[in-house]
Amino acid sequence: MNETNQNLATLNQPLLFEMIRSFTTLAETLNLSHAVAELNSTRQTVRRHIAQLEAAKGEALFTLESRQYHLTEAGRKALPEALDLLARGRSWLMGHISHRNGLENVYAELPEGRSFWMQQRPMSDIWSLKRPLMKAAFRAWALSDGELESEALSQVRPFFMVYRDSPNGWICIEIGDESSYVTWSGWAAARSSLGRNMHVLPGGEDFAHLMISPFEDAATHQNTRLDHIYTQLRRSPDGPYFPIFYQRLLLPGRFPDGTFALISVVDRHHDVEIIGLDEDTRPCMPDDVVMKEATI
Repeated sequence: MNETNQNLATLNQPLLFEMIRSFTTLAETLNLSHAVAELNSTRQTVRRHIAQLEAAKGEALFTLESRQYHLTEAGRKALPEALDLLARGRSWLMGHISHRNGLENVYAELPEGRSFWMQQRPMSDIWSLKRPLMKAAFRAWALSDGELESEALSQVRPFFMVYRDSPNGWICIEIGDESSYVTWSGWAAARSSLGRNMHVLPGGEDFAHLMISPFEDAATHQNTRLDHIYTQLRRSPDGPYFPIFYQRLLLPGRFPDGTFALISVVDRHHDVEIIGLDEDTRPCMPDDVVMKEATI
């Protein structure tokens, strides 16, 4: 066991959640007084939490120059996962995250009265789907050996969104002309989202935190993943929220330089099955936002 692992093993585990809260709050405010006020804590406590966390991880998370805090490279890299841990911890505490037959089931309440439901589905479901997009994407991916530039992906690539992992979180680097994002928000919004962190894409930070876990799962284990999702999203920045149902397929891939690419394929339609979501009372997604069936 290396020194960092030893430090983590001896860490006061009940205190870990509060330490992560101190870290994420200071990382977002970069001001000790503001962080203390937001946490309803003391300067000494926040400083101690940061020092303990840095000692446990074996690396500095902040620098302090002229009384101004700055995240180090290690701090920037740790922040997205720390935020995700807090969001998932709160959801778990409220009984909103569970596993059924080894598959993840998530329910979370979002700001403005919204909600988020996600049900991981067995990959074998793909072969029984009535709509063709997911099956076509999965077959093409298998033939491509995961190579993003493979000719085998040419017919389904217009439906892709492609992400790259970075020290600052998941970055959207490609949005296909026929992807769910373009047909939902339009090309102007899609173009402005290229190169942006997932946390600033439509849906907001809370939505992004809930998206990170499946992305990390697919990246860490290099596996495919099929999810059914229900939430509420805007079609324009100032517009109303609409109920939205969709299936999402995550596929591990490779950029030409051999680095990891995460491919997301979304099909927006009514045929979504989520354990716990009341079929009799669930809101209805407007028919005019259902994606047209792909002709592949």
